[in-house]
Amino acid sequence: MLEIKNLTKRFGEVAAVNDISFHVGKGEVFGLLGENGAGKTTTLRLLATMLQPTSGTAVMAGHDLVREPEKVRRCIGILFGGESGLYDRLTAAENIAYFGRLNNMDDSALKERIRELVRIFNMEEYINRRAGKFSKGMKQKVAFARSIVHNPDIMLFDEPTSGLDVSAARDVHEFIAGCKEKGKTIILSSHSMSEVEKLCDRIGIIHKGKLAVQGTIAELTESHNGKSLEDIFVELAGEKK
Repeated sequence: MLEIKNLTKRFGEVAAVNDISFHVGKGEVFGLLGENGAGKTTTLRLLATMLQPTSGTAVMAGHDLVREPEKVRRCIGILFGGESGLYDRLTAAENIAYFGRLNNMDDSALKERIRELVRIFNMEEYINRRAGKFSKGMKQKVAFARSIVHNPDIMLFDEPTSGLDVSAARDVHEFIAGCKEKGKTIILSSHSMSEVEKLCDRIGIIHKGKLAVQGTIAELTESHNGKSLEDIFVELAGEKK
């Protein structure tokens, strides 16, 4: 479903992403891990067609990232942590509906999808309120719903539970697990090792733009003498003294 081939992005002399390759199958959650500045967010922005690769490419749902970016955009959903990018004067429902219309959803399908997302993320109390006064957690849930309103085949999530309390984070976890059951292809970036262990089938650890290792958690644990995922991450991705 998603095949990354020698993907590279340079900013001047700096290789933010350096010749990385991996695949993510249908119904699989792939965890992309790395410290801040390692290149994971740049990788996701490349896959989201927000940046153009210096070299290499990816094939996403049968479409080439470099040659067919418009077709790629139609089959992906994107959520980046940090600022939600909501329109403060619009209600939560209006923010979600706006992105549904950008993805050419008809009104009846859009209304049904919004009702489904409101139920999944427990947004009943504020779905018709303006987003400007929302808490960070409320904004994050609306941004999450907006990113996948069109029910994309491929989902790119960078810190999707950022700012959420335990109950809201659990809603997101259950939703991602449900997407996996439906055959969605998901790349998840997270700093939470427990979240990664709970959700991801395989992981890749990126360090200074290069993919240091990839595999299942069991495979990595076995190859690193039974160490925990956190210890493996620090060993491979932490700054060496």
